[in-house]
Amino acid sequence: MEINVITLFPDFFTSALHASLLGRALKKQIATVNLINPRDFTTDKHRTVDDVPYGGGVGMVLKPEPIFAAVESVPNMAPREVIMLTPQGQRMDQNLFKDLSTNYRQLILICGHYEGIDERVQHLVTREVSLGDFVLTGGEIPALTLMDGVIRLLPGTVGKKASLEQDSFEDGLLDYPHYTRPPVFRGWEVPEVLRSGNHGAIAHWRHQQQLEATRKKRPDLLPEGEIDHGQ
Repeated sequence: MEINVITLFPDFFTSALHASLLGRALKKQIATVNLINPRDFTTDKHRTVDDVPYGGGVGMVLKPEPIFAAVESVPNMAPREVIMLTPQGQRMDQNLFKDLSTNYRQLILICGHYEGIDERVQHLVTREVSLGDFVLTGGEIPALTLMDGVIRLLPGTVGKKASLEQDSFEDGLLDYPHYTRPPVFRGWEVPEVLRSGNHGAIAHWRHQQQLEATRKKRPDLLPEGEIDHGQ
């Protein structure tokens, strides 16, 4: 997969793209990431990318010309998605990451800044995506989140496929508790069932823990009957 990030702050991504599983996936060329600065496509000596809004108002608005030029500089590798990171968009979730990692060869992520982006950029956009119902200083943090969520699902990024299959939200439930050595730490013991070697009992315990965690922390994920009756 090829991911192109249209950003005024490419240095923001430098450290993250070299760290952990994300860095290893890029090194193995499971995915490639290109950082594209709209300032490189301006035509004035000040490399201007923003201007005052028509109709008045506080703040500046990103101009359409540099963003159009930046996006159009990327050779089209269909199927592709051109995504604008904005609080008005579809909220990120695991299903979105699965869709993007499975059905697209190329992503273009447009990171906004200032008061917003000229509305005419929407003619480039095929999907708007949001990290949540809040406002950040720019689209870089949501873009990095989306890249991480998508790239980790690409074949070869995570060593064991079973690790992905057991993720939170994969079956509509939160994850179960995890333990490792020592068996007792400061008086807290690892549950006996996990040390029993009985794989059937362990699977049952883990599923029950998923249900309990989901009821307590994210009851909105459960069918109404399971919320009311704990079934």
